[in-house]
Amino acid sequence: MWTRSLQPARDAAGLDTVLQLTAIILLLRPFDVWWVAPFVLAAACLSLVVVGVRRSPITWLLLSALVAARIVAVWPLADNHIYLLAYWCLAIGLALAAPAPAATLATSSRWLVGAAFAMAVLWKAVLSPDYVDGRFFRVTLLTDERFADASMVFGGLTPAQMAENRKFLEPLPEGAELLTPPPFVEPPRLRAFAAGATWGGLALEAFVALLCLLPSGTRIAIGRHASLLAFCATTYALAPVAGFGWLIATMGLALCGPDQRKLRGAYVAIFVLILLYSEFPWTGVLADLTGR
Repeated sequence: MWTRSLQPARDAAGLDTVLQLTAIILLLRPFDVWWVAPFVLAAACLSLVVVGVRRSPITWLLLSALVAARIVAVWPLADNHIYLLAYWCLAIGLALAAPAPAATLATSSRWLVGAAFAMAVLWKAVLSPDYVDGRFFRVTLLTDERFADASMVFGGLTPAQMAENRKFLEPLPEGAELLTPPPFVEPPRLRAFAAGATWGGLALEAFVALLCLLPSGTRIAIGRHASLLAFCATTYALAPVAGFGWLIATMGLALCGPDQRKLRGAYVAIFVLILLYSEFPWTGVLADLTGR
């Protein structure tokens, strides 16, 4: 097993795009721990340009260990998708050491995506009452600056109303009350936007989890890819977590067969689309065009 991990996988040509996109993820989201970042960046760069490095199990096993080290170093502040990235690098390393790398990685990808989405549904639908009653998005859309433009464009708020709402939601010392509290404005469009984000996202996540955890079949596979692509295309248009979106798109690509060229192209296009979402402030442009 140890000898095999040092040798490039023989039947991994069909996984090159998956491996390259994973390396790009590591480069686009560099780690902020000085003794981890140089090794991750070097391994990712070599994986992009050197086939032998890219297809060697040891490369991805070491990357998995480095990502895990970063999680430990910043515990407990690591983003959720960093944990999934560590598992994904480990899955790649183990798959490249297996007799059938593509099939092994596809199975690992399906279970990892299914488990991640199932845990998300469990947390939101069962363990977080402030999510299912709508409070999470009703507050987040007003207080998180990254959602400000979307709240004004789709929720019907003006900049002045946004500022007043934030003053209203500012925490006060325990027991304190304002003599003249600022007004709180919540247009029906904003309530509808928050409700759609809450229940639309939860339903789509539950659908992805179910289709990934069910045994594979033609219709199941079609629904699985459709739901994953829809989730990535809609969620990351607003959610400021591009790293998670890139990872989900790459894992979806690993589920595709070598002859599914159009489907593989769709996942690569989604990867690029999420990059555009993260770099182009399209909600801000809409806010300017609509006078918000």
